[in-house]
Amino acid sequence: MRRAAPVTGQESPRDRRDGVRRRRLLAAALGLPLVARVGAAQAQSAGVELTSLDVQRSDDGLFLDYGLSFELPRGAEEALGKSVPLYFVADAELLRSRWYWRDKRVARATRQWRIVYQPLTSNYRVTFAGLSQTYATRAEALAAIRRGVQWKIAEAGQLEGSGHYLEFSFRLDTSLLPRPMQIGIGNPTDWTLVVEKTLQVD
Repeated sequence: MRRAAPVTGQESPRDRRDGVRRRRLLAAALGLPLVARVGAAQAQSAGVELTSLDVQRSDDGLFLDYGLSFELPRGAEEALGKSVPLYFVADAELLRSRWYWRDKRVARATRQWRIVYQPLTSNYRVTFAGLSQTYATRAEALAAIRRGVQWKIAEAGQLEGSGHYLEFSFRLDTSLLPRPMQIGIGNPTDWTLVVEKTLQVD
């Protein structure tokens, strides 16, 4: 399973899950109550503010709404101005906590956007799910990827029992840049744009 590389000094979602599982096992062995539970709101970010994150559970499944606030880091901004395409990825993973073993992955959904500047028309093109739209300004193009509404993460039948939580992440994916650009990235902080959050579902 592919995951975004964590920002230096930050825990990955897998590390946090493993840490919680170890605390659960230790608490069970010592007969102590578990204070920290999986799904408590945890957020880590670099260059992105997660302004909203909500899940809705219905007979049709589990849906996610989110809102983001960010500006491009310097390296990405300069590259976009030179018509280098940038890729953004949103990832949502639904898991069910299990005290006796690794938490179970129930469902996963991923979205990807490609944004590129077109100098001949001075427009920005955003491609998502095979469809492209043109915007007059960079601000309008970025606004198109800063929020998601009614994103279906799982079918209703996949939500069995309780203890579900959602891991959400949004990032600028430098692994999809042209190879010469990947090699030429000097200061990683000039390209760092990522946010991660864990949200309790039930």
